[in-house]
Amino acid sequence: YAHPPQDITITFNAKTKILSAVIMHNVSNPTKHFINKVDIGLNGQEIIEHKISRQDNNASQTVSYLIPDAKKSDTLSVEAYCSISGKLKKEIKVGR
Repeated sequence: YAHPPQDITITFNAKTKILSAVIMHNVSNPTKHFINKVDIGLNGQEIIEHKISRQDNNASQTVSYLIPDAKKSDTLSVEAYCSISGKLKKEIKVGR
């Protein structure tokens, strides 16, 4: 049955400007029920829309993006969409 992602763990490396996210989404078949889209936001504005054709594995989807404009105290968000139903959004503040 369909369900939204269970959790998103976000990290941002201020030196490399790389945002990484691990999206937890347990499924039995990652080619039929999967994370099909990830939106990245910077201070409330969508800056990346990433469409995905299948999930990495039965438990999670991992994504990484270069965010050159992110600076200290900015807010980065990751919103993940299930191919069948539901979504989950998490945010972090940029440090240093």
